[in-house]
Amino acid sequence: MDFELNDDQRAFQQTAREFAQSAMAPHAAQWDAEAFFPIDTLRQAGELGFMGLYTSEAAGGLGLSRLDATLVFEELAAACPSTAAYITIHNMVTWMVGSFARPEVAERFAQPLARGEWLGSYCLTEPGAGSDAASLRTTARLDGEHYVLNGGKAFISGAGATDVLVVMARTGGPGAAGISAFVLDAKSEGIRYGRKEDKMGWNSQPTRQIAFDDVRVPALQRLGEEGEGFKIAMKGLDGGRINIATCSVGAGQGALNAAQRYLHERKQFGKPLAEFQALQFKLADMATELVAARQMVRLAASKLDAAHADATTYCAMAKRLATDLGFRVCNEALQLHGGYGYIREYPLERLLRDARVHQILEGTNEIMRVIIARRMLQDNATDTLR
Repeated sequence: MDFELNDDQRAFQQTAREFAQSAMAPHAAQWDAEAFFPIDTLRQAGELGFMGLYTSEAAGGLGLSRLDATLVFEELAAACPSTAAYITIHNMVTWMVGSFARPEVAERFAQPLARGEWLGSYCLTEPGAGSDAASLRTTARLDGEHYVLNGGKAFISGAGATDVLVVMARTGGPGAAGISAFVLDAKSEGIRYGRKEDKMGWNSQPTRQIAFDDVRVPALQRLGEEGEGFKIAMKGLDGGRINIATCSVGAGQGALNAAQRYLHERKQFGKPLAEFQALQFKLADMATELVAARQMVRLAASKLDAAHADATTYCAMAKRLATDLGFRVCNEALQLHGGYGYIREYPLERLLRDARVHQILEGTNEIMRVIIARRMLQDNATDTLR
């Protein structure tokens, strides 16, 4: 058991840190205030390989492990959780296409996605199918050599500004077994985008509803076989849960760094805040919880890399723990700043707002508890997860 990073991992981490500090941190507050989607910065991230981190080299990606990818995502999220979170979603789209599309389709779509030349959106959630994703109602009817899509999706990150959609739609009967997955051009005839949602956070990426009205998709652009879409979606979400957990760790680390600096700079009652023991204890708890969350995320990533039988459960644990603790650290850091934490001159309120949604998406933390508890209560669960 070795908790130390190797030289390659430290190099990935340092490259990501330098990019985050030079290309993201100076602009993050403006992107948030103006609800600006920084496409040029995303293209720059693509030039560094950050848009296809764990997509295979054959499909145009770097072919890194999920553990390696967490090192990059955490550094990006410490500067701008909203933009980093979009990059993780894009990585999930790229990986799905690169892993499950036919070779000629993967070459057409995955390679420009991995380079950041095209941007992707993941379309699973519907207005009536959130936590119960298997009840989705968007349909894909086979008509000759095409499928015809009808229905709608909700809360889609990047929608209206991206080039590629991965869509889950019903090709068969009710339930998970009737769902298939497709990759398609985001500007296909019959696709309509709703208004950009006004959100509490995640303002550097647009969120819209999508309507599909007799959208024709070549049958060759189905991912996997008919009926495998939900399984593909859940495989994607295992990684997505690690990704969003990592973004919470990154947001928490950014907040903790700001709090450390502030405790040295701010004076009250004639001495720096750093000399007050109560605040020292608070800082110690924040650091301890953040390390625990980070190690849980890395454990889950290593389980996913190893295709461990309980990888899904570990991913759920990591997502639940890291998103709760990451938000708590952001909130405590804001409190340490007093009134200054509440104003936009400081990054705390933005980090807090961006981190809050992590407890909801990629499966709510309540659903994470359901996944964990079901595994624990199985008949063969004795001594599991140890």
